[in-house]
Amino acid sequence: MQQLVLELAPPPAPTLESFFPGRNQAALAALREALAGGERVVYLWGAPGSGKTHLLRAAVEAAAARGRAARYIGAPHAELAHAPRCELLAVDDVERLDAAAQALLFDAFNAAKAAGACVVAAGAQPAAEAPLREDLRTRLASGVSLRLAPLDDAEKAAALESHAARRGLRLGADLVAYLLTHCRRDMGTQIAVLDALDRYSLQQKRPVTLPLVREALKQLGN
Repeated sequence: MQQLVLELAPPPAPTLESFFPGRNQAALAALREALAGGERVVYLWGAPGSGKTHLLRAAVEAAAARGRAARYIGAPHAELAHAPRCELLAVDDVERLDAAAQALLFDAFNAAKAAGACVVAAGAQPAAEAPLREDLRTRLASGVSLRLAPLDDAEKAAALESHAARRGLRLGADLVAYLLTHCRRDMGTQIAVLDALDRYSLQQKRPVTLPLVREALKQLGN
């Protein structure tokens, strides 16, 4: 049995199309509008696992695909010191910005606004409540601000079924329930496990059934 087949490969680059919105349709729509030249400031907030990083990285990917200069910067935000001028700047984990990084983001925000560029940011709490200097909080809250709701179990199941369908797999409800019960419940892990199962089934020349899933997860140590 080839262990390499069952290793959890790095996930593909996030896209807006691969984001399962659940109750977060408004956030997806806000980013599409920003990319189309509408709102220039979008701030997303929510608990870990709600999709903030996926959406920020997906916005950068979408902008780059349109030939625009775009940059994603996450914690510890050291890249802010060297961030070039771009048409879309996405800054994640704003609650983790230290004083120096806050000053850099403040300058980058003002430069982006002057140039008509778009700033997308995300944090754990509303911008007005983030542990940031007041002038930066005000700027981050100046556009569209939306809370991301984590997917519930039904939405996670639908997201897995949607991802499986894109890979040409048909998952029964029993298989989805088994994955949600026996693997870490964050969608990043769930998707990575599903992709590994697809590769394993192809290597074994067997369909993705519950016995195969049990066998594969045992190999993965789940």
